[in-house]
Amino acid sequence: MRQPETLKIDISRYKGTDEDSLLRWNVELDDAIRARQIEGDEMQVTCALSNLTGRAKTWALGLKLHDPNVCESLEILKPRLKETFEPPRAEFRARSAFLRLKQGKRDVHAYAQHLRHIASSVTEKPADEHTLINVFIYGLVDGPVKTYMFREDFHTLERAIAYAEQEDFSLRQS
Repeated sequence: MRQPETLKIDISRYKGTDEDSLLRWNVELDDAIRARQIEGDEMQVTCALSNLTGRAKTWALGLKLHDPNVCESLEILKPRLKETFEPPRAEFRARSAFLRLKQGKRDVHAYAQHLRHIASSVTEKPADEHTLINVFIYGLVDGPVKTYMFREDFHTLERAIAYAEQEDFSLRQS
């Protein structure tokens, strides 16, 4: 009987710095573990630890030296990483940053990407689709694109972003 094929997915290395997103790293890790079909808690933890670097790796090795069985599963390791490396009230900070987000000097595409990134950092009580759309529209720079956006009714953020990008492109081409 033939073994099912596994897929090797690269995972970015988590450093434990403020610029790193532990949530995004956890998503990458879970995807890679599923794709590689890594079973067993010990192997999953080993995979996770092998993708740490910098402060995070130093911290993890210190834990393992003190007690080799300290993180027996990902369910134990992930909360320990979160309490050690996530800044205090990270969820509150992400939600606040999301709600006051403005386009500023970014083009529409860069603004949309930034909005997606900030919105994905709010995990405990994520914003509903209509809130996402409203924050996106109200954050746009006052001008023709924002005016056009208020004329339409959007049911998804992705549709609103696509429409804004089309309008922005049309304006830049004219």
